[in-house]
Amino acid sequence: MRKIKKLHKAVHAPMGDLVTYRAIPTHEVEYIDPFLFLNHHGPQVYKPGNRGLPFGPHPHRGFETLTFILDGDITHQDTGGGKDVIEAGGVQWMTAGSGLIHAEVSSEKFKQEGGPLEILQLWFNLPAEHKMTSPKYIGLQKNKIPTVELDNGNVRVNVISGSWGEVEAPIQNLSDIHMVSIELLKGGEFVYNIPSERNIFFYVVRGAVKVNGQTAEKLTLVEFGNEGKEVKVEATEDAYILFGHAHPFNEPVVSHGPFVMNTEDEIRAAFRDYQMGKMGTWES
Repeated sequence: MRKIKKLHKAVHAPMGDLVTYRAIPTHEVEYIDPFLFLNHHGPQVYKPGNRGLPFGPHPHRGFETLTFILDGDITHQDTGGGKDVIEAGGVQWMTAGSGLIHAEVSSEKFKQEGGPLEILQLWFNLPAEHKMTSPKYIGLQKNKIPTVELDNGNVRVNVISGSWGEVEAPIQNLSDIHMVSIELLKGGEFVYNIPSERNIFFYVVRGAVKVNGQTAEKLTLVEFGNEGKEVKVEATEDAYILFGHAHPFNEPVVSHGPFVMNTEDEIRAAFRDYQMGKMGTWES
């Protein structure tokens, strides 16, 4: 079995009236190469006539994002031409690359009617050779994400990027990052082997599981070492997890706000390019 280094509880980091927990970075774990950042928004219920999500126009460069919409919705718009509304069960993958400006807000319908909201956003680093790749956006509604049922239907794997066994995901990314979300009914279990040279990302969104013999409850990031291959998961109650793996880049990571690069000079260049309009001009 793959050895577990430590369990990390996500820290409470609210954004105004938006309930938020941050799994990485925290004072315990900076990142798990190339997984840089995870914000877990909600769960909460918005009243009718709400302001919705607060993520108005802002720039990014040097990394990719994967947004999971468990409840509620997101209206996405960016200066690369992406424009979409993704509803519950769907995902968004955005490659910021050389830079763009984007906004992630709630739809007018959600703001008018309210309802439950739970959304997670995970950031992936880009290797130096791809930092300045062209921006790209992919939005997938729930019915466009292939699923794999295991353990007589007690485990449902939503295959988002890379692959799961022989099932190819709809998103094939630049860095061979494999990501799934997994829904488990109590008692459901699965075993998956990951080569020891690849780093694992494992976060419990809801419920509780026993993973390689250790209990991990909701809002827990499981940090694995690189000894062993097997990951065995059993749900001790109904659960939902994010599960992925990738080769580490082993490159310097220099981040400042919305930019993630390899050097301080590259960060300064990103701010300069943004201010000069090289990441596009925002049109609402």
